[in-house]
Amino acid sequence: MKTIGLIGGMSWESSLEYYRLINEFVKSNLGGLHSAKSIMYSVDFDEIEKLQHKNQWKKASRILVKAGIGLEKAGADLIILCTNTMHKVAGDIEKNVNIPFIHIADATAEKIKKNRVKTIGLLGTKFTMEEDFYKGRLEKKHQLQVIIPTSTERQVVHDIIYEELCLGKIKNSSKNKFLKIIHGLEKKGAEGIILGCTEITLLVQQKDTKTKLFDTTKIHAEFAALSAISDFTVGVE
Repeated sequence: MKTIGLIGGMSWESSLEYYRLINEFVKSNLGGLHSAKSIMYSVDFDEIEKLQHKNQWKKASRILVKAGIGLEKAGADLIILCTNTMHKVAGDIEKNVNIPFIHIADATAEKIKKNRVKTIGLLGTKFTMEEDFYKGRLEKKHQLQVIIPTSTERQVVHDIIYEELCLGKIKNSSKNKFLKIIHGLEKKGAEGIILGCTEITLLVQQKDTKTKLFDTTKIHAEFAALSAISDFTVGVE
């Protein structure tokens, strides 16, 4: 079994979900007492968040590159970054490690294409919804048509993520705002919605809407877990 290196802490609530989902996947596929081999490097999200909003991405990148190098030195066989937004600096991490880096947008796009969806709505931080590192990757590399909310709606989504979800606050009023935005994207032609922030699943789940949701946390975690056990053969216990 390969060892998964996780760069976490952005936020710790979503990193907890990653750990749970990875281990549940391994257990359900291998049975018995099996669990995932993993190493987590958890950063201080307050430091990262301040750098994000000051547009100091190079400083934030150095922190995550250090985490990636540390995971490789600690024995990780592959790396995942447990956040959507910080994939803005994913290329820097990839350049500085010698082990595979599993990009969250690529894992999500593969899942979308398997569901034969071509037009997809995207929710996440303003960075994720508006910038080329994520939306552009889906469009250019995977030939998906991506629809995002209006400017006002993007601000609402962004604020709920940082001011509530990243602090562990779950409000029904915010859930209703998200569902309204989701249904608006569907009316614009979206065949499904990417929950493109690892905290959104804490607020909105598939049971809350008939619109097909693509939970990036679950997709990314299970893709990593499958990669870790793909060559694993269960021996005699």
